[in-house]
Amino acid sequence: MQYQRRQQPGCGGCLLLVLLFVFISGGAPALISFLGTLIYSGLAGVLLFIALFWGFTFWIQRKVATYEQSQTDSHNRFVSLLVQILIHIAKIDGRISREEIQTIHRFFQYNLHYNQTQMLWVKELIKEATNSRQSLETLLLEFKSTFAYEPRIILLELVYQVLFTKASVPENELEIARRIAAFLDIPLYDQRTMEAKYRYRGHQPGATGRDMAEQHYATLGLAKGADMEEVKKAYRKLSMQYHPDKVRHLGDEFRAVAEEKMKEINQAYDYFKKQ
Repeated sequence: MQYQRRQQPGCGGCLLLVLLFVFISGGAPALISFLGTLIYSGLAGVLLFIALFWGFTFWIQRKVATYEQSQTDSHNRFVSLLVQILIHIAKIDGRISREEIQTIHRFFQYNLHYNQTQMLWVKELIKEATNSRQSLETLLLEFKSTFAYEPRIILLELVYQVLFTKASVPENELEIARRIAAFLDIPLYDQRTMEAKYRYRGHQPGATGRDMAEQHYATLGLAKGADMEEVKKAYRKLSMQYHPDKVRHLGDEFRAVAEEKMKEINQAYDYFKKQ
């Protein structure tokens, strides 16, 4: 299903049209009388509130539409599908809690460094995804037919990032992530490597000293004690998968995700080279 960009909102102006009609049909006295009636009846305050609310809504819609139109179709489709897939994960237990929505908000705000305008757009996408009846399989099929292997790896990376913002990730949610990986033809080894890395981070936050080697092994997807030849092989493979240029078309924020991942991979490789 093709991503539909939002159109710039219309200017409205219904009240102005009404006032213009009164002025044309009855002249200035009729207009003054009409405004006096509004004030006397208390409707002026209501109309002012409606006007302010409409103005705020118009401002949001305009900002969102302008941002959308400044981005590529690939970027917009990627983010839209990502949001819908994350909402499906949140719906696993049959409901979407406030905490789950806030988790998705925090993910875009702090992990992807979205600004206010981008967050307004994400909130609109979340609202649409919450009301959507598309199945997870349909969304994944569209994603698979649209994006190459590297964006699929980035998607899975982001899914795990969101899942592991929780202190304890339920097994049924991890199973959804595994199903996503299988559906997107991501090899079982790569999926297990990614999951193991995030599990390790959950148990060893800010690993230092003797934990450093285990952390770097997890980053490269290697078992403890792997030799340098295995390290080099894992490094070359991961460097190809997460090269920032391969996801450039998805937008700056996802290029930054790949760059951050490459930093982790390079740090792990440099660590073992110095040993």
